[in-house]
Amino acid sequence: MTVMTDHPHMPTEDFEFIARIAAREREGARLEFIDGVLRSKAMPDGDHGMIVQWLTRICMQYRPELWLHPGQGIKAQEYRAGRAIPDAVLAPSSAFAGQGDWVDPEPILMAVEVTSWDSDTHRRDHVEKPRAYAETGIPVYLLIDRAKCEVSVYSQPNGRRYESVHIVPYGSDVVLPEPVGIKLQTEPLKDWVR
Repeated sequence: MTVMTDHPHMPTEDFEFIARIAAREREGARLEFIDGVLRSKAMPDGDHGMIVQWLTRICMQYRPELWLHPGQGIKAQEYRAGRAIPDAVLAPSSAFAGQGDWVDPEPILMAVEVTSWDSDTHRRDHVEKPRAYAETGIPVYLLIDRAKCEVSVYSQPNGRRYESVHIVPYGSDVVLPEPVGIKLQTEPLKDWVR
């Protein structure tokens, strides 16, 4: 019989130590610590990078006082004991100055994930990340799902989950609610699918 506990597999400090070694020893190694479990995050491919570039341009056009920080490690989940690496986060340009590898998520207005082609992308991006970002209090979570050709906008975090989820197919317009306040025309996403 298996007994489930709420205790992490290791302390957060041990994870950070392992993540530093992995990043130093293996180019492209990106580790996350969600729900107390160590996970590896896939390296982004060229189309993944194009999507983040596309979103960066839109954010710069509509919210020049903010910056879309790619690959910034954040302290996530309840009590900030988890560690996540969103594909990008929208925050003031100098929000993370002077902080280390894992920054305080307080100034983040939106976390962004673009799905990868690895086997656990559904569990990670559709289940674990929305819960972790809602627990963290990040106002908006934008998920760009390349396999389903859909854009999901999660908003109104209540400390456990997002109360609002709006899903549209590629090609439709979607509004990123306040405090982001940007309308996305998602037609260009059709160019970056397999």
